Amino acid sequence: MKINIKKLLPFLLVVSLTESCKKELEEYNPSGATVESLFKTPEGFESAVNATYTYNRNLYGKEEGYAMLEMGTDIWTNAAFNGSTGINGIFPQTPLTTYQGLISDNLWVNTKMWQPCYSAINLCNTGLKYIDNAGLNAARKPVLEAEMRFMRAWYYYHLVETFGDIHFTLEPTEGMVTTANRTSVETIYKQIFEDVESAVANLPVTTNDYGRITKPAAEAFLAKLYLTRGRNQEASDYAKKVITGYNFKLLTNYADLWNINNQKNAEVLWAVNYSTNLANNAGSNLGHSLFLMEYNTLPGMLRDVANGFPNVRYMPTRSLIQMFDDQNDARYNASFKSVWYANEPDASKRPAGMNVGDTAIFVSKNVISAAERTSKKYKVYDINDVYDANGLPKDRFHFLSLKKFDDPTRGSATETQSSRDAFILRLADMYLVAAEAQFKLGKLDSAAYFVNEVRKRAALPGKQAAMQIAPADVNMDFILDERAREFAGEQMRWYDLKRAGKLVERVKKYNPDAAVNIKDFHILRPIPQAQLDAVTNKSEFKQNQGY
Repeated sequence: MKINIKKLLPFLLVVSLTESCKKELEEYNPSGATVESLFKTPEGFESAVNATYTYNRNLYGKEEGYAMLEMGTDIWTNAAFNGSTGINGIFPQTPLTTYQGLISDNLWVNTKMWQPCYSAINLCNTGLKYIDNAGLNAARKPVLEAEMRFMRAWYYYHLVETFGDIHFTLEPTEGMVTTANRTSVETIYKQIFEDVESAVANLPVTTNDYGRITKPAAEAFLAKLYLTRGRNQEASDYAKKVITGYNFKLLTNYADLWNINNQKNAEVLWAVNYSTNLANNAGSNLGHSLFLMEYNTLPGMLRDVANGFPNVRYMPTRSLIQMFDDQNDARYNASFKSVWYANEPDASKRPAGMNVGDTAIFVSKNVISAAERTSKKYKVYDINDVYDANGLPKDRFHFLSLKKFDDPTRGSATETQSSRDAFILRLADMYLVAAEAQFKLGKLDSAAYFVNEVRKRAALPGKQAAMQIAPADVNMDFILDERAREFAGEQMRWYDLKRAGKLVERVKKYNPDAAVNIKDFHILRPIPQAQLDAVTNKSEFKQNQGY
Protein backbone atom coordinates (compact mmCIF):
# COMPACT_ATOMS: atom_id res chain seq x y z
CA MET A 1 0.00 0.00 0.00
CA LYS A 2 2.00 2.95 -1.27
CA ILE A 3 0.28 5.75 0.65
CA ASN A 4 0.84 9.19 -0.85
CA ILE A 5 2.15 11.18 2.08
CA LYS A 6 1.85 14.49 0.25
CA LYS A 7 -1.89 14.06 -0.17
CA LEU A 8 -2.20 13.31 3.53
CA LEU A 9 -0.05 16.20 4.68
CA PRO A 10 -2.87 18.54 5.78
CA PHE A 11 -4.37 15.70 7.77
CA LEU A 12 -1.08 14.70 9.34
CA LEU A 13 -0.47 18.27 10.40
CA VAL A 14 -3.71 18.13 12.33
CA VAL A 15 -2.78 14.94 14.15
CA SER A 16 0.77 16.03 14.94
CA LEU A 17 1.35 17.74 18.27
CA THR A 18 3.98 20.33 19.09
CA GLU A 19 5.79 21.26 22.22
CA SER A 20 3.20 23.98 22.84
CA CYS A 21 0.58 21.28 23.39
CA LYS A 22 2.19 19.70 26.45
CA LYS A 23 -0.81 20.54 28.63
CA GLU A 24 -2.96 18.16 26.62
CA LEU A 25 -2.74 14.40 26.30
CA GLU A 26 -0.80 13.49 23.19
CA GLU A 27 -3.77 12.39 21.12
CA TYR A 28 -5.26 13.52 17.85
CA ASN A 29 -7.79 16.33 18.35
CA PRO A 30 -9.74 16.82 15.09
CA SER A 31 -11.26 20.16 14.18
CA GLY A 32 -14.77 20.33 12.86
CA ALA A 33 -13.49 20.91 9.34
CA THR A 34 -11.28 17.82 9.54
CA VAL A 35 -14.16 15.63 10.71
CA GLU A 36 -16.34 17.00 7.92
CA SER A 37 -13.79 16.45 5.17
CA LEU A 38 -12.18 13.22 6.31
CA PHE A 39 -14.90 11.22 8.00
CA LYS A 40 -18.08 12.26 6.23
CA THR A 41 -17.19 11.34 2.65
CA PRO A 42 -16.08 7.94 1.27
CA GLU A 43 -12.86 9.45 -0.12
CA GLY A 44 -12.02 11.17 3.13
CA PHE A 45 -12.71 8.07 5.15
CA GLU A 46 -10.47 5.96 2.91
CA SER A 47 -7.73 8.55 3.37
CA ALA A 48 -8.13 8.41 7.15
CA VAL A 49 -7.87 4.61 7.16
CA ASN A 50 -4.72 4.83 5.06
CA ALA A 51 -3.31 7.33 7.54
CA THR A 52 -3.60 4.84 10.41
CA TYR A 53 -0.86 2.75 8.79
CA THR A 54 1.64 5.61 8.57
CA TYR A 55 2.25 5.65 12.33
CA ASN A 56 4.08 2.33 12.01
CA ARG A 57 6.82 4.27 10.25
CA ASN A 58 7.74 5.87 13.55
CA LEU A 59 8.97 2.48 14.77
CA TYR A 60 9.54 -0.08 12.04
CA GLY A 61 12.75 0.46 10.14
CA LYS A 62 13.74 3.40 12.33
CA GLU A 63 16.66 3.78 14.75
CA GLU A 64 14.24 4.61 17.55
CA GLY A 65 12.19 1.51 16.84
CA TYR A 66 15.23 -0.75 16.89
CA ALA A 67 16.28 0.83 20.19
CA MET A 68 12.90 0.12 21.79
CA LEU A 69 11.99 -3.23 20.23
CA GLU A 70 15.32 -4.97 19.64
CA MET A 71 17.93 -3.44 21.94
CA GLY A 72 18.28 -3.81 25.67
CA THR A 73 18.10 -7.57 25.16
CA ASP A 74 20.40 -10.57 25.15
CA ILE A 75 21.40 -10.34 21.49
CA TRP A 76 22.43 -6.72 20.79
CA THR A 77 24.55 -4.11 22.48
CA ASN A 78 26.14 -0.71 21.83
CA ALA A 79 28.54 -0.18 18.98
CA ALA A 80 30.92 2.76 18.94
CA PHE A 81 28.58 5.51 17.73
CA ASN A 82 25.55 4.78 19.87
CA GLY A 83 25.58 7.97 21.94
CA SER A 84 26.85 8.61 25.41
CA THR A 85 24.39 10.06 27.90
CA GLY A 86 20.81 9.32 26.94
CA ILE A 87 19.65 12.25 29.06
CA ASN A 88 17.04 14.78 27.94
CA GLY A 89 16.86 13.43 24.42
CA ILE A 90 20.51 14.06 23.54
CA PHE A 91 21.28 10.39 22.95
CA PRO A 92 18.02 8.63 23.87
CA GLN A 93 19.18 5.25 22.53
CA THR A 94 21.82 4.56 25.19
CA PRO A 95 19.48 4.02 28.18
CA LEU A 96 17.23 1.91 25.99
CA THR A 97 20.13 -0.41 25.18
CA THR A 98 21.81 -0.56 28.60
CA TYR A 99 19.12 0.67 31.08
CA GLN A 100 21.66 3.14 32.44
CA GLY A 101 19.85 6.41 33.12
CA LEU A 102 16.54 5.26 31.58
CA ILE A 103 14.29 8.04 32.83
CA SER A 104 10.83 9.43 32.15
CA ASP A 105 12.36 12.26 30.11
CA ASN A 106 13.64 9.81 27.47
CA LEU A 107 12.69 11.55 24.25
CA TRP A 108 12.24 8.51 22.03
CA VAL A 109 9.87 6.72 24.40
CA ASN A 110 7.58 9.74 24.24
CA THR A 111 7.84 10.87 20.62
CA LYS A 112 8.25 7.49 18.90
CA MET A 113 6.06 5.21 21.01
CA TRP A 114 3.60 7.04 23.26
CA GLN A 115 2.63 9.95 21.01
CA PRO A 116 2.27 8.16 17.66
CA CYS A 117 0.42 5.20 19.15
CA TYR A 118 -2.11 7.42 20.90
CA SER A 119 -2.47 9.62 17.81
CA ALA A 120 -3.20 6.52 15.74
CA ILE A 121 -5.66 5.18 18.34
CA ASN A 122 -7.50 8.47 18.44
CA LEU A 123 -7.71 8.53 14.66
CA CYS A 124 -9.23 5.03 14.79
CA ASN A 125 -11.66 6.05 17.54
CA THR A 126 -12.74 9.06 15.50
CA GLY A 127 -13.21 7.01 12.34
CA LEU A 128 -15.23 4.35 14.14
CA LYS A 129 -17.47 7.05 15.62
CA TYR A 130 -18.24 8.59 12.23
CA ILE A 131 -18.24 5.50 10.04
CA ASP A 132 -22.02 5.41 9.74
CA ASN A 133 -21.98 8.95 8.36
CA ALA A 134 -19.27 8.47 5.74
CA GLY A 135 -21.51 7.30 2.89
CA LEU A 136 -19.58 4.06 2.44
CA ASN A 137 -21.10 1.34 0.31
CA ALA A 138 -22.33 -1.81 2.03
CA ALA A 139 -19.44 -3.98 0.84
CA ARG A 140 -16.65 -1.56 1.68
CA LYS A 141 -17.81 -0.39 5.10
CA PRO A 142 -17.16 -3.61 7.09
CA VAL A 143 -13.67 -3.92 5.60
CA LEU A 144 -12.69 -0.37 6.56
CA GLU A 145 -14.18 -0.83 10.01
CA ALA A 146 -12.15 -4.04 10.37
CA GLU A 147 -8.96 -2.23 9.39
CA MET A 148 -9.57 0.53 11.91
CA ARG A 149 -10.38 -1.92 14.66
CA PHE A 150 -7.28 -3.95 13.87
CA MET A 151 -5.07 -0.87 13.86
CA ARG A 152 -6.52 0.34 17.17
CA ALA A 153 -5.68 -3.04 18.70
CA TRP A 154 -2.25 -3.02 17.11
CA TYR A 155 -1.27 0.29 18.67
CA TYR A 156 -2.83 -0.53 22.04
CA TYR A 157 -0.77 -3.73 22.04
CA HIS A 158 2.45 -1.72 21.67
CA LEU A 159 1.43 0.63 24.45
CA VAL A 160 0.26 -1.98 26.93
CA GLU A 161 3.28 -4.21 26.41
CA THR A 162 5.61 -1.23 26.72
CA PHE A 163 4.01 0.62 29.64
CA GLY A 164 1.59 -1.77 31.39
CA ASP A 165 -1.55 -0.12 32.79
CA ILE A 166 -2.18 2.88 30.55
CA HIS A 167 -4.72 5.50 29.57
CA PHE A 168 -7.57 3.78 27.75
CA THR A 169 -10.47 5.14 25.79
CA LEU A 170 -12.63 4.13 22.85
CA GLU A 171 -13.91 7.65 22.32
CA PRO A 172 -12.21 10.34 20.21
CA THR A 173 -10.59 13.24 22.02
CA GLU A 174 -12.63 16.31 21.12
CA GLY A 175 -11.55 19.43 22.96
CA MET A 176 -8.91 19.80 25.62
CA VAL A 177 -8.31 16.78 27.88
CA THR A 178 -6.29 17.21 31.07
CA THR A 179 -7.04 13.97 32.92
CA ALA A 180 -5.95 10.43 32.24
CA ASN A 181 -6.74 6.99 33.60
CA ARG A 182 -4.58 3.98 34.35
CA THR A 183 -6.63 1.07 33.01
CA SER A 184 -5.50 -2.47 33.75
CA VAL A 185 -3.65 -4.60 31.24
CA GLU A 186 -6.42 -7.20 31.48
CA THR A 187 -9.14 -4.70 30.52
CA ILE A 188 -7.16 -3.37 27.60
CA TYR A 189 -6.39 -6.85 26.32
CA LYS A 190 -10.07 -7.69 26.45
CA GLN A 191 -10.70 -4.88 23.98
CA ILE A 192 -7.67 -5.81 21.89
CA PHE A 193 -9.01 -9.34 21.47
CA GLU A 194 -12.49 -8.06 20.67
CA ASP A 195 -11.13 -5.72 18.00
CA VAL A 196 -8.82 -8.24 16.35
CA GLU A 197 -11.40 -11.02 16.38
CA SER A 198 -13.89 -8.64 14.76
CA ALA A 199 -11.27 -7.68 12.19
CA VAL A 200 -10.53 -11.32 11.37
CA ALA A 201 -14.22 -11.88 10.66
CA ASN A 202 -14.39 -9.03 8.13
CA LEU A 203 -11.00 -8.64 6.48
CA PRO A 204 -10.32 -10.06 3.01
CA VAL A 205 -7.96 -13.00 2.59
CA THR A 206 -5.84 -11.16 0.03
CA THR A 207 -5.25 -7.61 -1.11
CA ASN A 208 -3.90 -5.94 -4.22
CA ASP A 209 -2.86 -3.00 -2.03
CA TYR A 210 0.45 -4.22 -0.58
CA GLY A 211 0.92 -3.28 3.06
CA ARG A 212 -2.77 -3.36 3.94
CA ILE A 213 -3.81 -5.79 6.67
CA THR A 214 -5.51 -9.02 5.62
CA LYS A 215 -7.35 -11.84 7.36
CA PRO A 216 -4.37 -14.23 7.63
CA ALA A 217 -2.10 -11.44 8.88
CA ALA A 218 -4.69 -10.51 11.51
CA GLU A 219 -4.93 -14.17 12.51
CA ALA A 220 -1.15 -14.28 12.85
CA PHE A 221 -1.28 -11.29 15.17
CA LEU A 222 -4.09 -12.96 17.09
CA ALA A 223 -1.89 -16.05 17.54
CA LYS A 224 0.84 -13.88 19.05
CA LEU A 225 -1.67 -12.10 21.28
CA TYR A 226 -2.98 -15.40 22.63
CA LEU A 227 0.57 -16.60 23.23
CA THR A 228 1.38 -13.38 25.08
CA ARG A 229 -1.61 -13.83 27.37
CA GLY A 230 -0.90 -17.50 28.08
CA ARG A 231 -3.83 -18.85 26.07
CA ASN A 232 -1.64 -21.44 24.42
CA GLN A 233 -4.21 -23.65 22.75
CA GLU A 234 -5.77 -20.69 20.95
CA ALA A 235 -2.30 -19.46 20.01
CA SER A 236 -1.43 -22.83 18.53
CA ASP A 237 -4.75 -23.14 16.70
CA TYR A 238 -4.43 -19.74 15.01
CA ALA A 239 -0.76 -20.25 14.15
CA LYS A 240 -1.55 -23.59 12.52
CA LYS A 241 -4.47 -22.03 10.65
CA VAL A 242 -2.16 -19.45 9.09
CA ILE A 243 0.42 -22.13 8.26
CA THR A 244 -2.01 -24.55 6.59
CA GLY A 245 -5.02 -22.47 5.56
CA TYR A 246 -3.55 -20.17 2.92
CA ASN A 247 -0.94 -20.01 0.18
CA PHE A 248 1.93 -18.74 2.31
CA LYS A 249 5.07 -20.83 2.46
CA LEU A 250 8.59 -20.71 3.80
CA LEU A 251 11.02 -19.68 1.09
CA THR A 252 13.40 -22.44 0.13
CA ASN A 253 16.46 -20.33 0.90
CA TYR A 254 16.58 -18.12 3.97
CA ALA A 255 18.83 -15.64 2.16
CA ASP A 256 16.12 -15.01 -0.44
CA LEU A 257 14.04 -13.27 2.21
CA TRP A 258 16.55 -10.41 2.22
CA ASN A 259 16.94 -9.94 -1.53
CA ILE A 260 15.63 -6.41 -1.96
CA ASN A 261 14.19 -7.39 -5.34
CA ASN A 262 12.18 -10.20 -3.71
CA GLN A 263 10.46 -8.38 -0.85
CA LYS A 264 6.90 -9.23 -1.83
CA ASN A 265 7.32 -12.96 -1.37
CA ALA A 266 5.25 -15.92 -0.21
CA GLU A 267 6.54 -15.81 3.37
CA VAL A 268 5.64 -12.22 4.26
CA LEU A 269 2.28 -11.84 5.98
CA TRP A 270 2.47 -8.10 6.61
CA ALA A 271 5.07 -5.38 6.10
CA VAL A 272 5.52 -1.65 6.49
CA ASN A 273 6.05 -0.59 2.91
CA TYR A 274 8.53 2.09 1.98
CA SER A 275 8.36 3.72 -1.43
CA THR A 276 11.19 3.90 -3.94
CA ASN A 277 10.21 7.56 -4.15
CA LEU A 278 11.96 8.48 -0.90
CA ALA A 279 10.06 11.78 -0.67
CA ASN A 280 6.85 9.81 -0.04
CA ASN A 281 8.15 7.94 3.00
CA ALA A 282 8.12 10.58 5.74
CA GLY A 283 11.45 9.11 6.79
CA SER A 284 12.70 5.92 5.18
CA ASN A 285 14.03 2.60 6.46
CA LEU A 286 17.40 3.03 8.19
CA GLY A 287 17.90 -0.59 9.21
CA HIS A 288 20.54 -1.05 6.51
CA SER A 289 22.94 1.31 8.28
CA LEU A 290 22.50 0.71 12.00
CA PHE A 291 24.16 -2.70 12.37
CA LEU A 292 27.23 -2.09 10.19
CA MET A 293 30.78 -1.89 11.46
CA GLU A 294 33.21 0.87 10.47
CA TYR A 295 34.76 -0.84 7.47
CA ASN A 296 35.48 2.32 5.49
CA THR A 297 38.48 3.48 7.57
CA LEU A 298 40.44 0.26 7.10
CA PRO A 299 43.18 -0.25 4.46
CA GLY A 300 41.85 -1.10 1.03
CA MET A 301 38.31 0.10 1.75
CA LEU A 302 36.13 3.05 0.79
CA ARG A 303 32.53 3.60 1.76
CA ASP A 304 30.34 2.58 -1.18
CA VAL A 305 26.77 1.55 -1.96
CA ALA A 306 27.43 -2.19 -1.97
CA ASN A 307 28.97 -2.26 1.51
CA GLY A 308 26.52 0.20 3.01
CA PHE A 309 26.47 3.37 5.07
CA PRO A 310 28.07 2.43 8.42
CA ASN A 311 26.33 4.21 11.27
CA VAL A 312 28.03 1.81 13.75
CA ARG A 313 25.11 1.94 16.21
CA TYR A 314 24.40 -1.66 17.23
CA MET A 315 26.56 -4.78 17.38
CA PRO A 316 25.72 -8.39 18.20
CA THR A 317 26.47 -9.73 21.64
CA ARG A 318 28.99 -12.53 21.82
CA SER A 319 26.13 -14.80 22.85
CA LEU A 320 24.17 -14.11 19.66
CA ILE A 321 27.17 -15.00 17.51
CA GLN A 322 27.67 -18.20 19.47
CA MET A 323 24.03 -19.25 19.04
CA PHE A 324 24.76 -19.98 15.36
CA ASP A 325 26.27 -23.22 14.10
CA ASP A 326 27.87 -21.88 10.95
CA GLN A 327 28.80 -25.39 9.81
CA ASN A 328 25.16 -26.44 9.48
CA ASP A 329 22.94 -23.35 9.66
CA ALA A 330 22.63 -21.19 6.52
CA ARG A 331 21.17 -18.34 8.56
CA TYR A 332 24.60 -17.39 9.87
CA ASN A 333 26.04 -16.33 6.51
CA ALA A 334 22.64 -15.10 5.31
CA SER A 335 22.36 -12.82 8.34
CA PHE A 336 25.92 -11.61 8.92
CA LYS A 337 28.57 -10.02 6.77
CA SER A 338 32.01 -11.36 7.67
CA VAL A 339 34.08 -10.53 4.56
CA TRP A 340 34.76 -7.17 2.93
CA TYR A 341 36.50 -6.98 -0.47
CA ALA A 342 38.96 -4.23 -1.35
CA ASN A 343 37.37 -1.40 -3.31
CA GLU A 344 40.04 1.33 -2.96
CA PRO A 345 41.22 2.23 -6.48
CA ASP A 346 44.40 3.90 -5.20
CA ALA A 347 47.00 1.14 -4.86
CA SER A 348 48.97 3.21 -2.36
CA LYS A 349 46.04 2.96 0.05
CA ARG A 350 45.85 -0.83 -0.18
CA PRO A 351 48.18 -3.27 1.59
CA ALA A 352 51.06 -4.43 -0.57
CA GLY A 353 49.97 -7.13 -2.96
CA MET A 354 46.23 -6.54 -2.43
CA ASN A 355 44.19 -5.90 -5.56
CA VAL A 356 40.70 -4.49 -5.91
CA GLY A 357 38.33 -7.40 -5.30
CA ASP A 358 40.67 -9.22 -2.93
CA THR A 359 39.64 -9.86 0.66
CA ALA A 360 40.41 -6.75 2.74
CA ILE A 361 38.71 -7.62 6.04
CA PHE A 362 37.63 -10.86 7.64
CA VAL A 363 35.65 -11.05 10.89
CA SER A 364 35.32 -14.53 12.39
CA LYS A 365 33.09 -16.04 15.06
CA ASN A 366 35.98 -18.39 15.82
CA VAL A 367 39.53 -17.96 17.14
CA ILE A 368 42.17 -17.30 14.46
CA SER A 369 45.71 -18.37 15.29
CA ALA A 370 48.68 -16.02 15.06
CA ALA A 371 50.25 -18.22 12.39
CA GLU A 372 47.15 -18.01 10.22
CA ARG A 373 46.96 -14.24 10.63
CA THR A 374 50.55 -13.68 9.49
CA SER A 375 49.88 -15.55 6.25
CA LYS A 376 47.13 -13.08 5.25
CA LYS A 377 47.37 -9.69 3.59
CA TYR A 378 43.99 -8.66 4.91
CA LYS A 379 42.87 -7.47 8.35
CA VAL A 380 41.52 -10.19 10.65
CA TYR A 381 39.24 -9.79 13.65
CA ASP A 382 38.35 -12.94 15.53
CA ILE A 383 35.86 -13.46 18.36
CA ASN A 384 38.48 -12.67 21.00
CA ASP A 385 39.55 -9.46 19.27
CA VAL A 386 36.01 -8.16 19.48
CA TYR A 387 34.88 -9.48 22.88
CA ASP A 388 36.31 -10.37 26.25
CA ALA A 389 35.66 -13.93 27.44
CA ASN A 390 32.71 -12.69 29.51
CA GLY A 391 31.14 -11.12 26.43
CA LEU A 392 31.96 -7.47 27.11
CA PRO A 393 32.89 -5.80 23.80
CA LYS A 394 36.42 -4.50 23.57
CA ASP A 395 36.27 -3.37 19.93
CA ARG A 396 33.01 -1.57 19.19
CA PHE A 397 34.12 -0.45 15.74
CA HIS A 398 34.76 -3.84 14.09
CA PHE A 399 32.36 -6.76 14.37
CA LEU A 400 30.15 -9.13 12.44
CA SER A 401 27.58 -6.91 10.76
CA LEU A 402 23.92 -7.74 10.24
CA LYS A 403 23.31 -7.63 6.49
CA LYS A 404 19.63 -8.60 6.29
CA PHE A 405 18.61 -5.03 5.62
CA ASP A 406 21.30 -4.10 3.07
CA ASP A 407 20.09 -1.89 0.25
CA PRO A 408 22.33 -2.05 -2.83
CA THR A 409 19.77 0.07 -4.72
CA ARG A 410 20.57 3.29 -2.84
CA GLY A 411 21.43 6.14 -5.16
CA SER A 412 24.87 6.87 -3.74
CA ALA A 413 27.32 5.95 -0.99
CA THR A 414 26.16 8.99 1.01
CA GLU A 415 22.44 8.20 0.74
CA THR A 416 21.16 7.14 4.17
CA GLN A 417 17.54 6.53 3.16
CA SER A 418 16.31 3.14 1.94
CA SER A 419 13.15 1.95 0.23
CA ARG A 420 13.43 -1.49 1.84
CA ASP A 421 10.19 -2.64 3.47
CA ALA A 422 10.15 -3.59 7.14
CA PHE A 423 8.66 -7.05 7.68
CA ILE A 424 6.29 -7.14 10.65
CA LEU A 425 4.85 -10.65 10.39
CA ARG A 426 6.16 -13.59 8.39
CA LEU A 427 5.28 -17.26 8.24
CA ALA A 428 8.32 -18.57 10.13
CA ASP A 429 7.02 -16.68 13.16
CA MET A 430 3.86 -18.79 13.09
CA TYR A 431 5.88 -22.02 13.18
CA LEU A 432 7.77 -20.82 16.25
CA VAL A 433 4.62 -19.43 17.89
CA ALA A 434 3.05 -22.87 17.42
CA ALA A 435 6.19 -24.50 18.83
CA GLU A 436 6.19 -22.26 21.89
CA ALA A 437 2.48 -22.83 22.49
CA GLN A 438 2.84 -26.61 22.13
CA PHE A 439 5.82 -26.60 24.50
CA LYS A 440 3.79 -24.72 27.09
CA LEU A 441 0.99 -27.25 26.64
CA GLY A 442 3.47 -30.03 27.42
CA LYS A 443 3.44 -31.42 23.87
CA LEU A 444 7.14 -31.71 23.17
CA ASP A 445 6.81 -33.91 20.07
CA SER A 446 4.62 -31.33 18.40
CA ALA A 447 6.82 -28.46 19.56
CA ALA A 448 9.88 -30.15 18.07
CA TYR A 449 8.02 -30.69 14.79
CA PHE A 450 7.33 -26.98 14.31
CA VAL A 451 10.88 -26.01 15.28
CA ASN A 452 12.27 -28.59 12.86
CA GLU A 453 10.22 -27.18 9.99
CA VAL A 454 12.01 -23.88 10.46
CA ARG A 455 15.40 -25.53 10.94
CA LYS A 456 14.91 -27.71 7.87
CA ARG A 457 14.64 -24.60 5.73
CA ALA A 458 17.63 -23.09 7.55
CA ALA A 459 19.94 -26.07 6.93
CA LEU A 460 22.92 -25.81 4.61
CA PRO A 461 22.80 -28.27 1.70
CA GLY A 462 23.22 -31.81 2.99
CA LYS A 463 22.94 -30.69 6.63
CA GLN A 464 19.22 -31.16 7.27
CA ALA A 465 19.73 -34.17 9.51
CA ALA A 466 22.28 -32.30 11.60
CA MET A 467 19.83 -29.43 12.07
CA GLN A 468 16.95 -31.55 13.39
CA ILE A 469 16.27 -31.59 17.13
CA ALA A 470 14.60 -34.16 19.40
CA PRO A 471 11.58 -33.45 21.63
CA ALA A 472 13.84 -33.63 24.67
CA ASP A 473 15.83 -30.68 23.29
CA VAL A 474 12.86 -28.32 23.49
CA ASN A 475 12.72 -25.83 26.33
CA MET A 476 12.01 -22.12 26.58
CA ASP A 477 15.64 -21.11 26.26
CA PHE A 478 16.07 -23.23 23.14
CA ILE A 479 12.99 -21.63 21.59
CA LEU A 480 14.34 -18.17 22.39
CA ASP A 481 17.70 -19.11 20.87
CA GLU A 482 15.90 -20.33 17.77
CA ARG A 483 13.91 -17.11 17.54
CA ALA A 484 17.20 -15.19 17.78
CA ARG A 485 18.70 -17.19 14.93
CA GLU A 486 15.61 -16.70 12.78
CA PHE A 487 14.56 -13.13 13.64
CA ALA A 488 17.69 -11.28 14.78
CA GLY A 489 17.17 -7.59 14.07
CA GLU A 490 13.50 -7.89 13.09
CA GLN A 491 12.16 -5.73 15.93
CA MET A 492 10.51 -8.32 18.13
CA ARG A 493 13.20 -9.45 20.60
CA TRP A 494 12.25 -7.20 23.54
CA TYR A 495 8.64 -8.38 23.40
CA ASP A 496 9.75 -12.01 22.95
CA LEU A 497 11.85 -11.95 26.12
CA LYS A 498 9.16 -10.14 28.06
CA ARG A 499 6.49 -12.63 26.96
CA ALA A 500 8.70 -15.53 28.02
CA GLY A 501 9.41 -13.95 31.41
CA LYS A 502 13.11 -14.05 30.50
CA LEU A 503 14.06 -10.43 29.84
CA VAL A 504 15.95 -9.72 33.05
CA GLU A 505 17.41 -13.21 33.33
CA ARG A 506 18.85 -13.38 29.84
CA VAL A 507 20.10 -9.79 29.77
CA LYS A 508 22.00 -10.46 32.99
CA LYS A 509 23.40 -13.68 31.57
CA TYR A 510 24.28 -12.62 28.03
CA ASN A 511 24.63 -8.82 27.82
CA PRO A 512 27.39 -7.46 30.08
CA ASP A 513 26.75 -3.85 29.01
CA ALA A 514 23.20 -3.99 30.35
CA ALA A 515 23.54 -6.67 33.03
CA VAL A 516 24.76 -4.31 35.72
CA ASN A 517 21.84 -1.90 35.26
CA ILE A 518 18.75 -3.93 34.46
CA LYS A 519 16.23 -4.41 37.27
CA ASP A 520 12.95 -6.28 37.55
CA PHE A 521 10.95 -3.10 36.96
CA HIS A 522 12.55 -2.67 33.53
CA ILE A 523 10.00 -5.05 32.02
CA LEU A 524 8.06 -1.80 31.58
CA ARG A 525 9.25 1.50 30.13
CA PRO A 526 8.72 4.77 32.02
CA ILE A 527 5.58 6.80 31.37
CA PRO A 528 6.87 9.90 29.53
CA GLN A 529 7.36 12.85 31.87
CA ALA A 530 5.59 15.17 29.42
CA GLN A 531 2.42 13.12 29.93
CA LEU A 532 2.75 13.13 33.71
CA ASP A 533 3.21 16.91 33.64
CA ALA A 534 0.20 17.41 31.39
CA VAL A 535 -2.47 15.77 33.54
CA THR A 536 -4.25 17.41 36.44
CA ASN A 537 -5.14 14.15 38.25
CA LYS A 538 -1.54 13.41 39.19
CA SER A 539 -2.51 11.38 42.24
CA GLU A 540 -4.26 8.86 39.97
CA PHE A 541 -2.01 8.95 36.91
CA LYS A 542 1.38 8.03 38.33
CA GLN A 543 4.73 6.87 37.04
CA ASN A 544 5.53 3.18 36.68
CA GLN A 545 7.24 1.65 39.68
CA GLY A 546 11.01 2.11 39.80
CA TYR A 547 11.28 5.28 37.70
